[in-house]
Amino acid sequence: MKFFEKKALFLLFFLCGPVCSFALDREAFSITNYYLNLQVEPEQHRLGVRGKITLRNDTAAPQKIAVLQISSSLDWRAIRAGDKMLQFVTQPYTSDIDHTGSLSEAIITLPQEIAPHAMIDLNIAYEGVVLLDTTRLTRIGTPEDVAKNSDWDRIDEDFSAVRGVGYVTWYPIATESADLSEGNDLSEVLARWNARESLSDMLLMFESTKDCTILFSGTKDRFVVTRDKPVKMGAFSVTQRSGSVPTFVLANYKTIDVKSNSAVNFLPAKESIAASYADVLGNLDPLQRATGLLSLQVAQMPFSGAAPFVSDYLLLTPLQPLTDESRLTLIYALARQKAASPRPWISEGLAHFAQAFDIEQRHGRTAALEYLNAHRALLVDAESPHNNSDQVSATSRRSLVDTTDSMYLQSKAMWVWWMLRDMIGEASFNIVLFSYQSPDDKDPTYMPRLIAAHTQHDLQWFFDDWVYHDRGLPDFKVESAFAATMPAKSYMLTITIDNLGTAGAEVPITIKFTGGEVTKRIEVRAKSKATFRVETPAAPQEIRVNDGSVPESNASNNVFKVEPVTPAK
Repeated sequence: MKFFEKKALFLLFFLCGPVCSFALDREAFSITNYYLNLQVEPEQHRLGVRGKITLRNDTAAPQKIAVLQISSSLDWRAIRAGDKMLQFVTQPYTSDIDHTGSLSEAIITLPQEIAPHAMIDLNIAYEGVVLLDTTRLTRIGTPEDVAKNSDWDRIDEDFSAVRGVGYVTWYPIATESADLSEGNDLSEVLARWNARESLSDMLLMFESTKDCTILFSGTKDRFVVTRDKPVKMGAFSVTQRSGSVPTFVLANYKTIDVKSNSAVNFLPAKESIAASYADVLGNLDPLQRATGLLSLQVAQMPFSGAAPFVSDYLLLTPLQPLTDESRLTLIYALARQKAASPRPWISEGLAHFAQAFDIEQRHGRTAALEYLNAHRALLVDAESPHNNSDQVSATSRRSLVDTTDSMYLQSKAMWVWWMLRDMIGEASFNIVLFSYQSPDDKDPTYMPRLIAAHTQHDLQWFFDDWVYHDRGLPDFKVESAFAATMPAKSYMLTITIDNLGTAGAEVPITIKFTGGEVTKRIEVRAKSKATFRVETPAAPQEIRVNDGSVPESNASNNVFKVEPVTPAK
């Protein structure tokens, strides 16, 4: 072993002792406050940060060692507690929580033990470059062009856009390693970090060596920053909304203002496309919920294939000619504000429901159901173990309140809100959305109680099956149907619906007869049957269970042919 390597290891042991060698707890501390001064040098791709952070000991034991992590493309310069310069050791730490696939980790010896729940302020300094880097994606086999469209973060002379934790660790964090090759490992690490950092505050000061417009996800406004005029951003919550991360953009934008303090920020030669976005943005009202004015800063990215990204008040998009897909992206970005909630199944579910709702408003219910069912296969695949066995362990079930699988959450939560609207009716649904208050949502039963209070519907069973537990999916079939003639030359049909699945739902039943059809909504609990009667003016011919508005594990058994009935004389 080389001399300097031995020296580094000795120093690490000297500073950290046995705690660091055998039981380094990277998640012992939460960061409750960030007060950071960011110096951006676009020509040099450089980011320099100076500031103060507050650490809180979240363990039950005193802690003398703290860990802070930043992107591996950044270097730690100094860490102080008050006027005392602290000793720390840096090391690379492999983690896909950053686009480089690695972090620069500082292991810090604190000036004294920090008691449980106590706090300590640290003054920090670090700097480096933020370049386009697809390492974490390409090393697991992602094609280079696909990776560039996903991990597009960078600081460049003409355009800079940098997302926060989970993309680029440009502010300090402290987590265990995340590995993209291990299923939902990255999502699980991020979920733990978000839970620990809930409501952490961040106050930023931006400086730039180049005159430009700056947009930040946590503010509704845009700012002009010059070489001699720093810009101060107000305090905001780091994890105020699910799926949002602090994100900043610097570019020489032109702007089209839209009502409600929204705007479309565009680069040269894109004015006509920007105008079309501004026209649509000014007329969108997702969820039709009167909760005050919405603000959205749409910012063009100069990379044509880049994946759009939404965080709080900011939407980054390539600004291609407006399509149905880009319209849905605008709706999603606005709906997240209307559906702001600390619970991802509410905010993400309603944002995606708003997309289906917009399709229904413009193209009809059939088109909306087709959109919903495009997500059904993913849900069926995710739920298939539950449909094959009733003896699935509780630990393997993924409820909407604790899942870390974002695709599963978005798809299932969208279905949940669609089914809720069908059950309680659109008018009551709108009242519930209007009445929902995010600060009051402190208990898992808040939403079902809110619905019961405004609709007289006790839907606790539905929330138990679909939200607070993972019961799997329903599987409906017509077990039997008997038709009898009535004296008034009508027909009385007695139908029994069997739910072979492990989750209950209210499902539409459509009875077709010569010259028309009639639909009834029937509640059928898991592993249960429901029998009802319906009168038709002509001989019933076919019964169809489910119009596609309820996700089922098996949709092949939904049609039942009714035996012909001889009319009474």
